[in-house]
Amino acid sequence: MRENGGVTSATRRPGIPASPLPPRLIATDLDGTLLGDDKSVSPRTVAALAAAEAAGIEVFFVTGRPARWMDVVSDHVHGHGLAICGNGAAVVDLHGGPGAHRFVKVRELARENALDAVRLLRDAAPGTLFAIEQTYGFYQEPAYPKMHLEAPDTVAPAEKLLAPDAPGADEPVLKILAFHHEIAPDDFLMTARLAIGERANVTRSSPSALLEISGPGVSKASTLALCCAERGISHEEVVAFGDMPNDVEMLTWAGTSYAMGNAHPDVIAAASGRTAANTEDGVAVVIERILAERR
Repeated sequence: MRENGGVTSATRRPGIPASPLPPRLIATDLDGTLLGDDKSVSPRTVAALAAAEAAGIEVFFVTGRPARWMDVVSDHVHGHGLAICGNGAAVVDLHGGPGAHRFVKVRELARENALDAVRLLRDAAPGTLFAIEQTYGFYQEPAYPKMHLEAPDTVAPAEKLLAPDAPGADEPVLKILAFHHEIAPDDFLMTARLAIGERANVTRSSPSALLEISGPGVSKASTLALCCAERGISHEEVVAFGDMPNDVEMLTWAGTSYAMGNAHPDVIAAASGRTAANTEDGVAVVIERILAERR
């Protein structure tokens, strides 16, 4: 199912405490949050996730990763099997295990919007390099840096990759990746947001100047809100964890939220609380405390 647009997140006002309602859903980012720096899930974290679900609290993995990079957590879904991928561009059922993921919701970036974003960002930041993430394909420009383990399906200028007759033109575009060798990451993010405006949602999760461009209104927060509404779960019953700017909207939307000890300053400002770093099982620390308080 494809969807466009969606709800937007609210901004947390200073001084408003975390929600007093018992949590019904835990939403956690992966890289820099749930995963260690070696990209593994620690035994303590695996145990905490299992204990949360045994207590009736649903767990959602909410990540900028594409669906095909979800094998790292496929063994730890404990029956719910759902992940929000591509910064909200897709909801994926992980029940089938590695290599058998199924899309249950797609919120695509229209090709017209994608082409506008490429054109506007090229004008605003000459030297920008692009790659295209689709549901089942990955495409990039010739000079785009090798930041991923996989080889692209096709190499060509972004304008050709997004053309009506391009390879994979029948598949939805989930997001565009934009990289710049010289501009500082936060400056690049601000430049792109000003240039692209409401044609697309722009964020970043990498420590480098790598931006992620999704459909208008598509974010971790807006897709999580849709999933929660389908389950009758209010934002006040959600506990969220994150570490980078692409988590800010989710953390301001959730009733209770935690910035990791290693989090970006914007994330610390957005969250209602703070926990230990990803290398110190910060997510597990909070889950264990939540469960202890329920006894």
